[in-house]
Amino acid sequence: MSRWEPNARGRLEQAAMDLYGERGYEQTTVTEIAARAGLTERTFFRHYADKREVLFAGSASLQELLVNALAEAPASASPIEAVAAALHAAAGVFDERREQSRLRQKVISANAELRERELIKLASLAAALGESLRARGVSEPAASLAAEAGIAVFKVAFERWIAGTDERTMGAFIQESLDELKAMAADSRA
Repeated sequence: MSRWEPNARGRLEQAAMDLYGERGYEQTTVTEIAARAGLTERTFFRHYADKREVLFAGSASLQELLVNALAEAPASASPIEAVAAALHAAAGVFDERREQSRLRQKVISANAELRERELIKLASLAAALGESLRARGVSEPAASLAAEAGIAVFKVAFERWIAGTDERTMGAFIQESLDELKAMAADSRA
């Protein structure tokens, strides 16, 4: 094996996802992932702390994308409009990875530890969005409510998107979920 392997991280991710799909997450070892990728365990651990991290390695990038998009929303945007702008910015990243997202979610759904980790990730995203809203001058509880509602919209839209059989984009599902949230909020005031 050569000292430098091109796209090692991508190969490890693909190998892990293939094995998780074939054997299940719990039955797959780091050794098997590395071997399937044509790499060593040492190379695996240069890229991931453990086999779970293969599924969550993109969390920091997603959080950065959401926070940056929220910060770039027009100053006149309401808190939920700023969160919506962030969600729409992230949607394009998901559209490129629909089948991978489906497999990832299937693996996560089959394992309680991974479901818990996914909830922690979503809570972290909500906290980051809330902090970004507060940095924009949004007071409490509006900042936390908008952030939590945004993550709920994201979660519902994501679940519908991966279950969908049509070609609609993640952004279309996000918009539908946002519209439904707004309609429910308006309806509750009547």
